[in-house]
Amino acid sequence: MEYAVYLQLIVVLAAIFVGAKVGGIGLGIFGMIGMAILVFVFNVPPGEAPIEVMLMIVAVITAASALQSAGGLDYLVKVAEKILRKNPESITFLGPIVCYVFTFLAGTGHIAYSLLPIISEIATDSKVRPERPMSISVIASQQAITASPISAATAALLSTSLLGGQGIEMIDILMVCVPATIIGVLAGAFAVSFVGVDLEKDPIYLKRLQEGLIETKDHSVVSDEKGSNARPLIAVVLFLMGVFSVVLFGSISSLRPSFLIDGEIVKVTMAQIIQIVMMSTAGLILIFAKADVTKAVNGSIFIAGMQAVIAIFGIAWMGDTFFNGNLAFFKEHIQSVVTSYPFLFAFALFVMSILLFSQAATVRTLYPLGLALGIPPLALLAMFPAVNGYFFLPNYPTVVAAINFDRTGTTRIGKYVINHSFQIPGFVSTIVAIAVGYLIISFM
Repeated sequence: MEYAVYLQLIVVLAAIFVGAKVGGIGLGIFGMIGMAILVFVFNVPPGEAPIEVMLMIVAVITAASALQSAGGLDYLVKVAEKILRKNPESITFLGPIVCYVFTFLAGTGHIAYSLLPIISEIATDSKVRPERPMSISVIASQQAITASPISAATAALLSTSLLGGQGIEMIDILMVCVPATIIGVLAGAFAVSFVGVDLEKDPIYLKRLQEGLIETKDHSVVSDEKGSNARPLIAVVLFLMGVFSVVLFGSISSLRPSFLIDGEIVKVTMAQIIQIVMMSTAGLILIFAKADVTKAVNGSIFIAGMQAVIAIFGIAWMGDTFFNGNLAFFKEHIQSVVTSYPFLFAFALFVMSILLFSQAATVRTLYPLGLALGIPPLALLAMFPAVNGYFFLPNYPTVVAAINFDRTGTTRIGKYVINHSFQIPGFVSTIVAIAVGYLIISFM
């Protein structure tokens, strides 16, 4: 039984390794080959295909592509360049802060899809190594989940069967996790600001530039043609209104429509809200900013986004199939370790989140065990950021999307798969957040 699981793990890692080397849609293609081996050779039942995530990405990418086509992205880059001219490195800190705030308010890290292309473009055109702000921005979108009052993970933690039944309330989570995760993200941004060589010295970037794969742009000169700035500004306003609407619906659940279906009240999910709002935003940009549809589908954002969708389709489905097909095996081994060494519970949370790709699922799976072991509720609260470990394997949707959005190739998967761009900011942010959380509860 155990050897079969290890063989399957080799297949999964090999698929990621080969797909990463091929690049682009190769991740999805070889991920699906790995999926086929798991299903037809090892007889593992197929997991859940990430259709909902893929549709969210498609909706956001469509809106961002329309924004780019209307000149809105260039407009944002110009504005950002004015802000960053004296200190262009600030994008490494501004990017993750914005992603954190948006995720905190929306309750889902997938909102980062609308921000990552902009962060990548600003970094590239400001000659900042995009790997730095891109990697920590993805981590920030994960850390904010364990501080957001409306995330599924927080809801699970506050259930009466878990910490909610132990006297922990929402205010406790906000007091502990908000400052802990923010400080963790800032620490991660500081650490990643020293990662890699400068963009203009990166060999992969220089090779892509020489091959003409990266379009060089000059955003310093603004056309004086009458009305030339009207359409880009309209596109930017409409796009930001769309993003704000998603944040608003995520922050105030009562705004989301609900329906009586078969005697039960069913509320529109945030995934559906993102899909509806962002696709509608794309339509409004096409109408009022007169964006060119042809330019939109041929733009760098659309191409990178569609590559991300295909990559996620194969890689994420393969990962879900492997881990869910062997969930009993992993739970048994992690539980035995935690029972023997209770202080390793935070490590167990981290490992389980890698396997489940979900903070909420990790909370529901392991927190009952933590309570059974007698770990104090406040300590379990301080450990909450440990459920953000799914950056460890580079197959989570936001991770894959960030890799594809970085046209320069600096945000990438390393030779050994796990030595990718997100490890350093991920580990630094998580460890610092947990440490700060413990420091805060020591005063409580």
